[in-house]
Amino acid sequence: MSTDERNTKELVETLEDGRKGYEQCAEKLQDSSSPEAAASMTRLAEQRRQLSTELRQMAKSYGDTINESGTTTASVHRGWIALKDALTGADPKPVLRAAVQGEEHAISEYEKALEQDLSPSLREVVVRQLGQIRSARDEVKALAER
Repeated sequence: MSTDERNTKELVETLEDGRKGYEQCAEKLQDSSSPEAAASMTRLAEQRRQLSTELRQMAKSYGDTINESGTTTASVHRGWIALKDALTGADPKPVLRAAVQGEEHAISEYEKALEQDLSPSLREVVVRQLGQIRSARDEVKALAER
């Protein structure tokens, strides 16, 4: 497996974790005192879907196959583990803090990928996507601090 393929696979798994986490957050927040936060979570879930699709299409153009369902490790969870506990309460703040924690994990995965010997085209996409994830983290953090 090439460095690009391995890193793309890891990033897709991270993005899928984030998508699922944001979908769960949106569902939880829909009936809370923060429906605007629910709308943001839905939008960010869609952003994660688009980022994941972009990486998969890029890998496919190079002949790599990225498993769309992720791995068992990803389904067990990586950065969104705190979400499970946050979803049991009625307060939206723990849900949003868990989302921030998930984004911190995604950022660390992207930074780890950038330490690798990536092809220039993949590096460009990873840098751009990392910027989007950092912006999302900042947005969710601001919502959590309200």
